[in-house]
Amino acid sequence: MLETSKQHYIKGAAILAAASVFVKIIGAIYKIPLFQDGVLGDEGAGDFQVTYSVYTLILTISTAGVPVAMSRLVSSARAINDIGRVKRYFNVALPAFALVGLVAMLIMLLFAEGFANIMNNSMAAPGIRVLAPAVLFGCIIAVYRGYTQGFENMVPTAMSQVVEVLSKAVFGIAAALWLVQMGYASNIVSAGAIIGVTIGLALCVPLLVFYKRKLDKNITTYNNELKLPSRNNALKQIIKVSVPITLSASFMAIMVVIDSSIVLGRLQSALHYTENEARVLFGIFTRALTIYNLPPSLVVPVSVSIIPAIAAALASKKGNEAGVIMQSSVKLINLIALPAAAGLMILSTPILTALYNDERELTSTILVILGAASFFVCLQYVTTAILQANGHERIALYTFPIGAAIKIFLAWFLAGQQSFGILGSPIGTLACFVVISILNIVFIKILVKENKPKFFKVFAKPIFCSAVMAGVAFGLYNVLYIFASDFLGTSRSAVIIYLAVTIVVSIFTYGILIIVTRTVTMDDMKLIPRGEKLAKLLHIK
Repeated sequence: MLETSKQHYIKGAAILAAASVFVKIIGAIYKIPLFQDGVLGDEGAGDFQVTYSVYTLILTISTAGVPVAMSRLVSSARAINDIGRVKRYFNVALPAFALVGLVAMLIMLLFAEGFANIMNNSMAAPGIRVLAPAVLFGCIIAVYRGYTQGFENMVPTAMSQVVEVLSKAVFGIAAALWLVQMGYASNIVSAGAIIGVTIGLALCVPLLVFYKRKLDKNITTYNNELKLPSRNNALKQIIKVSVPITLSASFMAIMVVIDSSIVLGRLQSALHYTENEARVLFGIFTRALTIYNLPPSLVVPVSVSIIPAIAAALASKKGNEAGVIMQSSVKLINLIALPAAAGLMILSTPILTALYNDERELTSTILVILGAASFFVCLQYVTTAILQANGHERIALYTFPIGAAIKIFLAWFLAGQQSFGILGSPIGTLACFVVISILNIVFIKILVKENKPKFFKVFAKPIFCSAVMAGVAFGLYNVLYIFASDFLGTSRSAVIIYLAVTIVVSIFTYGILIIVTRTVTMDDMKLIPRGEKLAKLLHIK
């Protein structure tokens, strides 16, 4: 039973991870042509990021805790076969959070200029209005995703993410190119580029309705002896779980908004840049930020999957199973996030050249700092999820504000220094997530009494393997660039070839290392469907 449950959790994480990889690839393809000069350029990219930060904040306040609360409560009720309670949670949550979404949408529509002025970017207002309906759709989607995740069924979430990103890319690129041809300013083109988000979320709603109905048809057993909570009590339970999570997540979204506003403001007030010059610098930062978001996108599925899995194990009094899931999740994060972060840092310049034809030292420096930060973002995700799954949602209310305060202070101080400027934002981001990760680990050590993850054990070997891989990547790329440039040159297309060869060889090297050093063992492979057969094929013991 233990192996089946663990495999179910890993399968769910794998489904979401695969969807997230696809989503981020399409997202990168979507942004690469948009951020080129002649479409959005640096100014429009900055407007795009500011608009999206405001939208993310309002969406986070409206929905952040809902999927986690629903998945945890539904999963716990399912573990004791209380299907009546499961349905009551959904029937209460849907109208309540749809109303929240409606109010949030109206706020964005009516106060778009006010939000843009607060962000020290007056050009962001059109994009904020375009994204307003997306908040309403996002609230509805959050309830459906949390419900299906509570059944440990990650397919609806994954499929809706795919629909969302494809719509964002197709409609966004089409709208942006049309607006460019019509001769509109970069901020209007930016608003058009972001309209695909609203369209994509609208299309996700009927898709998730279909998946829920399909899921409900497969429910055949009930425990009618259990008392059904009143609608008020059910809503109170959802709010009790979701509010701390929403508040903690909101701190991070608020931090991003405040950080963006402060950096844009300090560039203008302390360093005397014009608004357009500040927009350009913020657009440069946005290019690196887009790449930095890739490793965390691979980790979010793991954090989403472990919450219902751990909650169900604890509700069923299976402490050992919960411990195994926690241990494997931290190890999995390290195996993914450490080499990804190392790769971003070592290969920052060729990555930016390949994607954006951007060889500026400033952009590369930003990506190096954000590359380091990406690992700690990933670690923060999984450690926060472990605390939430063990019933310690409120811990994030302490750790997140501390990290946010550090980030905001560093952004304010460094952005006003001529030697740092826009670098203040990524430096603050790195410091923020280092502190949150460390605090989360300390609280796990204190509060999770039994079967807690053994952090040193799951860190040592992945760090070693990632360091060796980084050395191989650095050496190989430079050798290719120096010696092959006589034949292929140093153009953007040549850099793409050198980078592709380096990445393939580095991944192969890392795979060999984690097998030879027994970083991945037969026990780890058993967590993966058909993992034992693959382990035997690779001679993993």
